[in-house]
Formats: sequence, C-alpha cells, structure tokens
Amino acid sequence: MREFLHVDDMADACLHLLENYDGSSQVNVGTGSDVTIKDLAAVIASAVGYTGKIEWDVTKPDGTPRKLLDVSMLTQAGWKASIPLEEGIRSTVEWYRQNIESIRS
Repeated sequence: MREFLHVDDMADACLHLLENYDGSSQVNVGTGSDVTIKDLAAVIASAVGYTGKIEWDVTKPDGTPRKLLDVSMLTQAGWKASIPLEEGIRSTVEWYRQNIESIRS
C-alpha cells in the first residue's frame, strides 16, 4: 500500500504550514490514507480508458506492505488534502493529453 499526494495539495500544505506552524518538529505531509497498487492500477486504467486485463507477476516480492505517513501534526495544524486520488490521476491524464505535442518537442 502506498500513499499518494497531488502536487497541488503538497504546495498548499507547504504554504499552510509556513503560515500556521511554528514548531521545531518535522511535519509529514500526506493524505492520511493509502491505496493498494492493485487499486491504483485500476484508477489509472480507468483514467486512460484502458479496458484490458491487468496481469501481476506473482513471482516478484510484494515489497513493503504499508507506507502510510502519520499526518496528525499536519491535521492539528488545520490542513488536509483536498484532491482525491481519482481526480488527481484524471486531471493529470487530461493535462498530458492536452500538452503531449509540446512535451515531445
């Protein structure tokens, strides 16, 4: 399981902390929720219109089961992520499709 944060939420969290946090401890920035790679693959497949089969190589190790950040200090500072994973992936795919020609140049 992994935690994913949209770049716009990251920028917003940084600005919020600059204005609202004066502590000396590090503050983890994240969503406070995680998603499995399987669920992430399904979200990406949906966003790009992929309807084929997703195959997994079960001979490979699973890796670290969870990588969820403790965002309690961030929450106490009054901030939480506002861009859901599905919306972030969809908007990224749309942006890429609209800008593919300039990216390739």
